[in-house]
Amino acid sequence: MDVLGIDYDRFSDAQRAAVVAAHPRGNHFKEEIIKAFNEGFKHKPETTFGTVNDDVLVLHDPSFKRMNFCSIILNSAWKE
Repeated sequence: MDVLGIDYDRFSDAQRAAVVAAHPRGNHFKEEIIKAFNEGFKHKPETTFGTVNDDVLVLHDPSFKRMNFCSIILNSAWKE
């Protein structure tokens, strides 16, 4: 819930405030958390295939090219 906001409305203002008090988000949390994710795997972009992590690389690295799951299947060496 903290990063993506999933089920945000299921938590009261008081519950959210308690979490933020214990774990402050700081300024520009959204941009900074994405940058932190990028720093964690930008050196190994091939590991992001099939995960949401490739979304982060697309945002931060204009040279990154996503692999396409369907294209990999259709272009495999198997005849059928």
